[in-house]
Amino acid sequence: MNELENVPELVTLHVWRVPRSALPRVLLRMARDPRRLRALPGVRFGKLLGTGTGTGFGPNDADPTRWAALTVWESPAAATRFAGSPVDRAWSGIATAGVRLDLRPLTSRGEWSGRRPFGEPTGGRVTGPVLALTRARLRPTRALTFWRAVPPVAAALRTAPGLLARFGVGEAPLGWQGTVSVWRDPADLVAFAYRHPEHRAAITRTDTERWYAEELFARFEVRDVIGDRSVLGWAADGDPAKGERA
Repeated sequence: MNELENVPELVTLHVWRVPRSALPRVLLRMARDPRRLRALPGVRFGKLLGTGTGTGFGPNDADPTRWAALTVWESPAAATRFAGSPVDRAWSGIATAGVRLDLRPLTSRGEWSGRRPFGEPTGGRVTGPVLALTRARLRPTRALTFWRAVPPVAAALRTAPGLLARFGVGEAPLGWQGTVSVWRDPADLVAFAYRHPEHRAAITRTDTERWYAEELFARFEVRDVIGDRSVLGWAADGDPAKGERA
């Protein structure tokens, strides 16, 4: 089967801020650590990711000072094994700041590397912050039209009511694109996703332009934020996620 048997108990997103001078060490870690991450006990799915500002999706948008790891764990207990692991020690030794988000999958549609990493989430009522994750593998022949369509959506997102944080993520500089956005509550996310004209137009063009060879859209309840949320670009006046700890 291409999908996980059960809905994961916990998804974590680690994000690290690193100095520009550490880029050679970071690139070495990006070459070595994906396998180490997936080999940790209890990991069902794991990806190390570069990040960007989210204003575009080309090489010029890349942020060499921020990197991330998205991990699907079989249980909350399994997730505790990340602390002190070789991957954790390596990135903590490079980073000047870091943050971890604990997430519960609410909805998920599509695939990532031929898998359905978040299973079949059952949803549920959420009254606090939510995180939206998009990820796509672009068709090379459609990449140019996609990049041209991004700026209006990115500009609208920047001023969207209820947006707490947003940035781009990717597995490679070109062709493997994604976004992470954190919202004050589900209503704010829904209002932007389905009622904002620029975003609605982009959704319509997704079907007609056939931009993606593979795509995934997922939403999560933000259960906890641990560490320095400024690494995420979290709005200074935004409400903290429940249980946030420094």
